[in-house]
Amino acid sequence: MAINDATIQDIKNRIDIVDVIGDFVSLKKVGGNYRALSPFTNEKTPSFYVSPSKEIFKCFSTGKGGDAISFVMEVEGINYIEALKYLAQKYGIEIQEEEMTDEQIAAQNERDSLFIVLNFANEYFKDILHNHEEGKSIGLSYFKERGFTESTIDKFDLGYTLDTWDGLLKAATAKGHTEAMLEKAGLILKPEANKVYDRFRGRVVFPIHNVAGKVIAFGARTLRKDKKQPKYINSPETEVYHKSNILYGLFQARKAIRNADTCFLVEGYTDVISMHQAGVENVVSSSGTSLTKEQIQLINRYTRNITVLYDGDSAGIKASFRGIDMILENDLDVRAVVFPEGEDPDSYSRSMSSEVFQQYLEDNAQDFITFKTNILTDGGKQVDPVKKVQIIREVIESISLIPDGIKRSVYIQSCASQLDIEEQVLISELNKILIQKQRKDRQAQNRNELQVETAEPVPTTPPKKEELKHTSYHVERECLRLLVNYGNEAYDDEMSVADFILQETESITFEDEMIEKTFNHAAEIVSRGDKLAPDQFIGPNDPAMSKLVIDLLEMKYFVSEGWEKRHRIGVVHESEDLPEAAYKMVLRLKKKKLEKLIGQTDESLKKPSSEQEQEELIKMYMHLKTLLMEVDAELGTVIPR
Repeated sequence: MAINDATIQDIKNRIDIVDVIGDFVSLKKVGGNYRALSPFTNEKTPSFYVSPSKEIFKCFSTGKGGDAISFVMEVEGINYIEALKYLAQKYGIEIQEEEMTDEQIAAQNERDSLFIVLNFANEYFKDILHNHEEGKSIGLSYFKERGFTESTIDKFDLGYTLDTWDGLLKAATAKGHTEAMLEKAGLILKPEANKVYDRFRGRVVFPIHNVAGKVIAFGARTLRKDKKQPKYINSPETEVYHKSNILYGLFQARKAIRNADTCFLVEGYTDVISMHQAGVENVVSSSGTSLTKEQIQLINRYTRNITVLYDGDSAGIKASFRGIDMILENDLDVRAVVFPEGEDPDSYSRSMSSEVFQQYLEDNAQDFITFKTNILTDGGKQVDPVKKVQIIREVIESISLIPDGIKRSVYIQSCASQLDIEEQVLISELNKILIQKQRKDRQAQNRNELQVETAEPVPTTPPKKEELKHTSYHVERECLRLLVNYGNEAYDDEMSVADFILQETESITFEDEMIEKTFNHAAEIVSRGDKLAPDQFIGPNDPAMSKLVIDLLEMKYFVSEGWEKRHRIGVVHESEDLPEAAYKMVLRLKKKKLEKLIGQTDESLKKPSSEQEQEELIKMYMHLKTLLMEVDAELGTVIPR
C-alpha cells in the first residue's frame, strides 16, 4: 500500500517546520529565522538555520538543507514514506492508502521490509505477554514483581517470547514473512543447513526504538537461574540498527530531556523504566555498551547537560571514567551521581517514594572533579603523595580534553581548591599536556599531507582566461536566486517578477544544466497558474535541484532590528526595488551571453572560410557588438520599465 496524494498534501498543509525541527534541536529566534547547533555535526558555533516563512532549514556546516520532511529523513535516517508517516502520527492525521502497482511493490526497499517484520515481532511478543498463559504467568508476573504498571508496560512495548524453538518463526511465516527477512532482522538463527530457530526464547523482551518510535531491535532477559545462559541477549546489528548510534529510551525521554535541559544516563533497560515510574523521564541508557561519540551527539540534540548515574561499585565506576572524558571532549557539561553500595537506579528508585528519589538525585549530583577525586581517594580518605600525584594527573588529563578555554580555567581553579595544590602548578601541567597534544595533531596532519603529496597526481587542465571571462554561471545563478526568492512579487501593474524574468530569458540556454532544469521547472509552475514556493522545488525526487534552491534561499545573514535606529546607517535591500534589481540582472545575463557569442564569432573569423562566410561573420560580429553597447548603456543608466 502507498500513501495517497490527498493524505500527503494534508500532511504538508499541517506541517509547522519550527515545531517539527524543535522536537530534535533547541531553536533560538534570531530576526525572522531560528538558529541552533547543527544536529548533524558536533559544532560549537550555531550554523543551523530554520526559516518559517520559506518553510526550509539550512545547515551551513554540512551543506544539508530542505523542508520539514527532508529534515526528518536526514536526522532519522529514514525514507520519504517513513518520514510522512512520522509526521502524520505527530499531527494526528489518518493515513489514507491506495493499492500499489507492481512496480511500486518491486521498489520496496530492504529497510521498509525490516521495519515491517520487526513491528510484527514486537506485536507478537506483546500478545504473548498479555494473552498466552506462559507469557502471563512468567513474563507479566516478572514485570509486576518489579513494580511496573500496565501503563509503563504499554509505554515501553514490553513483551515475552515463548520457551520454544520456533514460536515466532511459525507465526511470522504464517503471515507471509520470509525466513530470509527474519534472519536479516536478527530474529532467527540459521547455524546449520535445514536448522532454523528463534534467537529469543523464554525471555522477557525490551524493544529498542529509534527517535521516531519505530522498533529497530530487541533486548531480552532470561528469567532462569541457569548460569550457562547469558542474562541478556540483544539483536545483532542490521540495516536499521547500529547500537553505537542508539540510546534506549530516547524516544520516550526526548521531550522531558528538552524541558529539564538535562539528561540522566544509566546502564540498563530496567534502570530507565523504573526511573520513569519514579517520575524521572529525562533518562536514557547506553544499553550495556560503552558510551560512544555518536550517542553523546544524539543527546546533544536535546541538551548540553548530562548526569551519569553509577551503581555503588567503585571498580565498575573507575572502568567508566572514559565515558566522562568523552562527554567532556565533546564540549558537554557532565555531572555524576553515585548510589549506595549494592544499589542501582532501578533498585534504589523502587525502594523509596518518587519525591525522595528525585531529591536524592538533586542533592548528590557532583561535578566531574569532585566525583573523580572522591572515587580515586576512596571517599576522600587521606592518600600518600605518590597516589595523590597520580590522581592530580588523571584529573588534569580530563580537564585537558575540554575544548573551551574558559571552562578549563574554571575547572583548574576547582581542582586546585579540592586537591590543595597551587593553581599555577596545575596550569603548567595542563599546558604541557595541551602542547603535547598539539604536537601530535601536527605530526598526524603532516603525515596526512605527505600521503596526499606522494599520491599519483590527477592531471588537470586549467581553464583559459577567455573561458573564465565569458562564463555566465554566477550571473545565471543570481538570476535564478531572484526568481525563487521574489518571483511572486509584482514587477509592474501587469506582470510578476517571475513573468518578467521567464519572458526575458525564454530564448536563452543556460550553461549550467541544473540551472536550466530549474528555470524550466519554474516556467511550468507559472504556466499552470501556480505560485512559486520553495516546496515546489524541494523534495526527494530531485535532490540536486533541492540543494540548489535551498542554497539560493539564503537565511543566515540579515539586518537586525533596530540597526538603523542604533547606528543611523540606512541599509537598502534589493527587495525594496525589485523591478530595477530584476531588470539589471537580466541585462547582466544578456551581457554575458553576448560576450560569449562575440568571442565565438571572433574565433570563427580567424579560421579559413569563403568570402561570403567571412562577410556574414563580420555582419554578425558587428551586430553583436552593437547589442552589447546597448546593454552596457542600459546598465549605466537603468530606467525601470
